[in-house]
Amino acid sequence: MPDYDYDVTDDERELAGLVRQFADEVVAPRSYEADRTHTLPLDVVAQMGELGLFGLPFPEEYGGQGGDYFALCLAIEALGRVDQSLAITLEAGVSLGAMPVFRFGTEEQKQELLPPLLAGEALAGFGLTEPEAGSDAGATRTTARLDAGEWVINGSKQFITNSGTDITRFVTVTAVTGEADGRKEISTIVVPNGTAGFTVEPAYDKVGWHASDTHPLTFQDVRVPEGNLLGERGRGFANFLHILDEGRIAIAALSTGAAEGCLEAAVDYACKRTVFGEPLATRQGIQFLLARMQQRVHVARLAWHHAARLRDAGKPFKTQAAIAKLTASDAAMDNARDATQVFGGNGFMNEYPVARHYRDSKILEIGEGTSEVQLLVIARALGVA
Repeated sequence: MPDYDYDVTDDERELAGLVRQFADEVVAPRSYEADRTHTLPLDVVAQMGELGLFGLPFPEEYGGQGGDYFALCLAIEALGRVDQSLAITLEAGVSLGAMPVFRFGTEEQKQELLPPLLAGEALAGFGLTEPEAGSDAGATRTTARLDAGEWVINGSKQFITNSGTDITRFVTVTAVTGEADGRKEISTIVVPNGTAGFTVEPAYDKVGWHASDTHPLTFQDVRVPEGNLLGERGRGFANFLHILDEGRIAIAALSTGAAEGCLEAAVDYACKRTVFGEPLATRQGIQFLLARMQQRVHVARLAWHHAARLRDAGKPFKTQAAIAKLTASDAAMDNARDATQVFGGNGFMNEYPVARHYRDSKILEIGEGTSEVQLLVIARALGVA
């Protein structure tokens, strides 16, 4: 177990230990086969729901656990240590699926949509990214117009997590709903899966996160009720930016888990692998490499802990979230590379977790805001951008 003494309560430590045990006993033994077959194990997702992981940061009145974002991130870190695909399924299911409804939905929408999401019985996606609109989400081309009390949606989205599983209920879509002061008015609209004209295209053949569900989406004259507007009209992009700030903390936690998983595997292998009659770990070069890996894990954990505590205290956390994501995603990528080097040829074989972490970790520097976007956020906070 990591050294959590510096800022974690007994209840939080117990939660982290519970999820870590679940990850070791249930998730890890299935990870290689799920990765090899590009299959999200929905039975494991259901068990995550039974543990209450999808409901951790939500009030009990909607079926949540009454916890906070810090608790969610502890769970994501514990899962990310052994399987990034399952960790991102949880992260996206909460941050991008349920959280927008909780933050901006009407009471009726919350009562209808949240309970199955928080129980892990259903998943939802968030359709923001488009072929021409990623970091520049203001370039959104998907449109929605009102006609006879319904939104008529046309456009496409890409890289949408949890959008095509057998238990996906809906996606929340950003769309241009008009203009205000010469600028695009962007709103968010809930589109149930199975709606006529809404097509979940075939899954991507990705470099990593093979067991995570990710699809492009197309919308051709998709009609949904006017009441499916989520939040105030014209506030869709602004609202999503707040959701994205929270999500960056969760990605930092996932990255920290991945970095720690690589460290643990590298230490174990270095102690067992014999080279020229001695354990690999007796070589000073390997010792220093492992020490650097430990340094990265520790700093990454401190960074996301700080950002999460600020968020839960209701204090500004945007810059700290960017710092945490930048620091932790770098740590995951660097530790994956170094762990693969320690494993040598075995590190290039997919059945070894370090090989999967090596493939998986690159997206951590891209998703929910690239490293360059994080640098821009930090620079703006310094007043120089």
